[in-house]
Amino acid sequence: MQLGPHLHRIGNDIVAAYLVETEEGVTVVDAGLAGHWSDLVTELAAMGRSLADIRGLILTHGDTDHIGFAERLRRDHGVPVYVHPADAARARGEVKYKAPFGAFKVGALASFFWYAGRKGGLRTTYLSEVVTVDDGDVLDLPGAPRTIGMPGHSPGSIAVHVPIADAVFVGDALTTRHVLTGQHGPQPAPFTDDPDLALASLARIEELPATWILPGHGTPWNEGASEAVRRIKAVARAR
Repeated sequence: MQLGPHLHRIGNDIVAAYLVETEEGVTVVDAGLAGHWSDLVTELAAMGRSLADIRGLILTHGDTDHIGFAERLRRDHGVPVYVHPADAARARGEVKYKAPFGAFKVGALASFFWYAGRKGGLRTTYLSEVVTVDDGDVLDLPGAPRTIGMPGHSPGSIAVHVPIADAVFVGDALTTRHVLTGQHGPQPAPFTDDPDLALASLARIEELPATWILPGHGTPWNEGASEAVRRIKAVARAR
């Protein structure tokens, strides 16, 4: 799905990943689930591109529903995979953490697990090698993506700001569709290691000049970062 001149999404509101396209090639942000591989190939073809045009893959964090096809892209096509050092072990499957489940609705939870199962969520391949990136790094990739430290959901969660796409990719620093309840709109994401820290980290993107706020789960948000953060804080106060 094309969202803008340089911006594409694969997957759906349950689990999504993103592509940034420039004349220099394609940068992928997050890798969804293993079964999103076919979505990636199809979207590239619609763009007049191929896997050979991908210059790098940036992970917003190391959870299994964000690293789905990452190792396949790295191993079979030589694409470097970037992740914050605090989540590198998570992406390699060396460290696993299960945050509390919290409140849920049966229908929403069933939809998430059905989709994840259909898209290969039970056959995740962890990374063998990663390239680490730090807060504030501007990567030599299409779109000149800049990483922004967003600890809370996981220790090494990052956002990725790409000015040419007018977008900031936030992974699970926030969500616009709660996978456990089905509730829509900007709100704190579930399965978060440190909810208070995650909420505080939103200040890192609050003033960014970006229209698109793009989470790993939920509808793409195009009303700007400050409004998204305002709504998330209101939801958090009400809980």
